[in-house]
Amino acid sequence: MNPSALSVRDVSKEFSPGVRVLDRVDLDVVQGETLVLIGESGSGKTTLLRMFNGLTHPGSGEVRIHGEPVRVKDPIALRRHIGYVQQDAGLLPHWTVEENIGLVPLLLGWEPKRRTSRVHALLDLVHLDPHQFRTRYPIELSGGQRQRVAFARALAADPGIVLLDEPFGALDAITRHELQRQFLGLKQHLKKTMVMVTHDIDEALQLGDRIAVLKEGRLLQIGTPADLLNDPAHDYIIQLLRHRSHGDRS
Repeated sequence: MNPSALSVRDVSKEFSPGVRVLDRVDLDVVQGETLVLIGESGSGKTTLLRMFNGLTHPGSGEVRIHGEPVRVKDPIALRRHIGYVQQDAGLLPHWTVEENIGLVPLLLGWEPKRRTSRVHALLDLVHLDPHQFRTRYPIELSGGQRQRVAFARALAADPGIVLLDEPFGALDAITRHELQRQFLGLKQHLKKTMVMVTHDIDEALQLGDRIAVLKEGRLLQIGTPADLLNDPAHDYIIQLLRHRSHGDRS
């Protein structure tokens, strides 16, 4: 089995006294796998995701990347080496597509020719014609196109780890399904370690190598889609699975 790229040990978090967002969570994310965090609003999934790039810190317990505690890492350097895709894309509105994708390589000191080559390659990868899209601004893009650019930006410096916070949640159903299909192809091609947050059980079953189910800050079960479908460990997971719209994953 591949080694753990990310690990969480006995992590708890409170944002106000007595209101525990995460409650003694333990999990590992294996090198090269896609782990999906699923749960209702307030379950702690986004808080947990943001701990991997130091945007949030545990109240107790420890988060590690490749065995090294996140707390000892320089936060700016850490975030430049972890891809991050937000639900609303989070593109800089007054920068072109090329400038948005090339942001981290620019901060890392890449030469202009190298940045340009990388931007063009990534636009091709996410099915956007570089000559057509590189000079456009975010306002000139559809929601699906903005998310493609956001994913390209997350990959720009070729990070080993990519975090995705409900990347398809704000899209219409047709665009969402198309991007999910393309994401599967990219996942198999790139072989990155990825952690994705979603509230959609169909999306979790389709895209995750493993799924971690959270409720009220507690980790109820972590396993493959088949594990959850065949042996759900909690009544909440049974209820969650009843909301499937596509049936069992083949």
